[in-house]
Amino acid sequence: MNYCFGVDIGGTTVKLGLFEFNGTIVDKWEIKTYTENEGAAILPDVAKSIASKMEEHQMKKEQILGIGVGVPAPVADGIVNGSANLGWKYKNVKAELEELTGIKVKVGNDANVAALGEMWKGGGQGNKDLIMVTLGTGVGGGIIVDGRILGGFHGAGGEIGHLCVNYEETEVCGCGGRGCLEQYASATGVVRLAKRRLAKNDDETILREEEITAKAVFDAVKANDAVAMEIAEEFGRYLGYALANLATAVDPSVIVIGGGVSKAGEVLLQYIEKYFRERMFFANAKVQFALAKLGNEAGICGAAKLIL
Repeated sequence: MNYCFGVDIGGTTVKLGLFEFNGTIVDKWEIKTYTENEGAAILPDVAKSIASKMEEHQMKKEQILGIGVGVPAPVADGIVNGSANLGWKYKNVKAELEELTGIKVKVGNDANVAALGEMWKGGGQGNKDLIMVTLGTGVGGGIIVDGRILGGFHGAGGEIGHLCVNYEETEVCGCGGRGCLEQYASATGVVRLAKRRLAKNDDETILREEEITAKAVFDAVKANDAVAMEIAEEFGRYLGYALANLATAVDPSVIVIGGGVSKAGEVLLQYIEKYFRERMFFANAKVQFALAKLGNEAGICGAAKLIL
């Protein structure tokens, strides 16, 4: 029997999975990410954890087809030129991990890798062309064309969160730009829209009674709160229009929405799809929308798929 490992390196934890050749998950576990000293311990810790798991399952190196890795940074040819979350400046992840383990390694950006996972086993299953959007603290994205990650020359393909969607914005995004999609469609972006709307007038809304979070906004939408529904419309307009533009360029069969905000469920898709349909190119009329299904497993599944 042949196996591979899927590794999803995050700023707090590293998630790992052991997969059979047919894609079955044999084992999954986590280790802490130590980012001190420019993240020097991260790859050695991953290598040790994999070696210990191989010993536990009594596996020989010849049985391992490879190690797939997702990292929170642009990746080109297995090399990361800086990752704020991990403390890395320059890191040849592929070469270093291959040297530590003696096993073939493939590396990709974590959002792109998660998109591959959702295509393989999640919300995009059965499709080879998809856009995945992750709505969390920021807005991440991955684009899959003909079953392959669109990584781009600099490894920054699929950075959907930094499409400019508002040319009049004066506040600065975390990336240094202005008017980025992330400023309106992330969890923090939804809160920003909500605060702006609440400051506009004294309209009655249950949002004034609690701490404002993206979850609170969409819970209020489900309770037919008029102000919350206005906020959701604005969120949907920014994201729907951005995805309509993107679909014109890459022509997906499905758009998968994941990340913490997607836990709002189907109600979220209604607002996004409404505005997508309003601005889409006619050839994209049959594009489907789906919620991500793999949650925290998307990264390890996609990383394994890099190998399989």
